[in-house]
Amino acid sequence: MAILLTGRAWRLHAAILLLLAVAPASAQQPAQSPMTVRVNAFPNAKALPLHAGIAKGIFEKRSFKIELTLTENSRSQREGLATGKSDIVHSAVDNAIAMIEVAKQDVVIVSGGDSGMNEFFVQPDIKSFGDLRGRTIIVDAPDTAYALQAKKILAQHGLKEGPDYTVKPVGAGVYRFKAMMEDKANAGGILNLPFTVQAEQAGLKSLGRTVDMLGPYQAAGAFAQRAWAQANAEALERYLAAYVEAVRWVRDPANKAEATAILIDKLKLDPAAAARTYELLIDPGFGFTPDAKFDLVGFRNMLALRAEIEGGRAAPEPERYIDLGYYDRAMKLLGN
Repeated sequence: MAILLTGRAWRLHAAILLLLAVAPASAQQPAQSPMTVRVNAFPNAKALPLHAGIAKGIFEKRSFKIELTLTENSRSQREGLATGKSDIVHSAVDNAIAMIEVAKQDVVIVSGGDSGMNEFFVQPDIKSFGDLRGRTIIVDAPDTAYALQAKKILAQHGLKEGPDYTVKPVGAGVYRFKAMMEDKANAGGILNLPFTVQAEQAGLKSLGRTVDMLGPYQAAGAFAQRAWAQANAEALERYLAAYVEAVRWVRDPANKAEATAILIDKLKLDPAAAARTYELLIDPGFGFTPDAKFDLVGFRNMLALRAEIEGGRAAPEPERYIDLGYYDRAMKLLGN
């Protein structure tokens, strides 16, 4: 005999049948694995948001597993991105320009980061840029980024590469600092954090910050192969959102103690150097650009500087190198 269900009893019966139908299927579905993103950066204080984002679970919250590698120099970093060893690079965006113009790689810049955090340091006996005549200037690689800044600054003081000074490539900031400390024949070079702080502690002399000598400058940013960015657009936007969250975490004074501890651990700094480095990192006029925003004026200046030093041609338009749509959509994910 059939049982007639009406009203509340029928609704309860239907709900039970629905749960029985759905539960086994959902129980059989495996949990989605986090996406692995291979990120490459330099072993300096600018990597702090990456280290913090990993340590604090900021990337994990947006379903990422970050494989972070630290490069010895810009050339190996560029080669790693070109050959697919890295997915996203955080570096001076001038390296992206070199990949596009020289190596003919289809690379796209997707965010900003900072204006360089650079100072021109010299040996204690150097009193002015004029004293660098006949001396050796150390750089990462001679054809990109801060080497071009050094050449421009020296040109402003009447010095030309070749007849007036020698350029010696030694690699990343850690190696430039080491080279100056171990051999006084390496008379000067551009250093960034934390090596500027360590250089000052060691008695080396700063001749000034590069932004004060050259004006606004878009230095560090994130870039990737355009094909990878297009194929992983949604993931790239989530990654940039997580990176901005990590920058915000670093710049929040409430996190000073934890951030300083990360600097001590990752960069092997003494507490005083780590504390001073952190103070400079969160200085909005010198350290991290809030929310890793891209500085278009600074980028135009960078393109003009590169064009001038490399032959005096007209600076190209910036649009061919950047796609900030990924960043804009990332900021919407953050409610901005």
